[in-house]
Amino acid sequence: MEDSETAPAPQLSALEARIIGCLIEKEITLPDYYPLTLNALVSACNQSTNRDPVMSVDEGTVQRALEALKMRGWVFQVTVAGARVQKFRHNIKGKLPRLEKPGISLLAVLLLRGAQTVGELRQRTERLQTFPDLESVEVELTGLISYPEGPVVACLPAGPGRRVALYAQLLTGEPSGLAPQTEIIVAPVITPERAEDQEWKQRMELEIEFLKAQLARLKANLGIDE
Repeated sequence: MEDSETAPAPQLSALEARIIGCLIEKEITLPDYYPLTLNALVSACNQSTNRDPVMSVDEGTVQRALEALKMRGWVFQVTVAGARVQKFRHNIKGKLPRLEKPGISLLAVLLLRGAQTVGELRQRTERLQTFPDLESVEVELTGLISYPEGPVVACLPAGPGRRVALYAQLLTGEPSGLAPQTEIIVAPVITPERAEDQEWKQRMELEIEFLKAQLARLKANLGIDE
């Protein structure tokens, strides 16, 4: 396992990470409703789609987490003219000022859905940020891994119990609950002679997922049972 520089102390709890991820997501996808009310934020945290794991938290629990985040400068409470309730917005740019929208979008999906492959990240960030290819995703991930004030993301390389490399956010600390692995590295290690092979595997993985979805949709349209 790597030293403390590559596995920083947790800055966020699991619920706090979910809250920050939700605020980033809704700011981009539902700008007319952002900042979020407490009720809207609870619904976003408990959403059953685009979340892993799925949570079930109440207003009181989310409120307490928001208070802790406000004290540490991760979240601001704002008063909107004409609104009768308080709303909340994230302060990700204040905490990680070097990040731009592509990196913030990737970080949000990692906060909301856990460790993922490059292909999964490209597919799952489509609503937040369009990446033209896998290489553009890798470039942004490298920026998160090599963030000057300390890594925000780690690469968990392929190996025993893991078919392909995964990327995980480090704001909640060292990734846990994954298949055993001898190391967590802070930069993608791709030798020139293996780069094309890894890219091909990642592209095939993404295409297979897409074809499975297309086949399932076709069967549903034709009324064919699984």
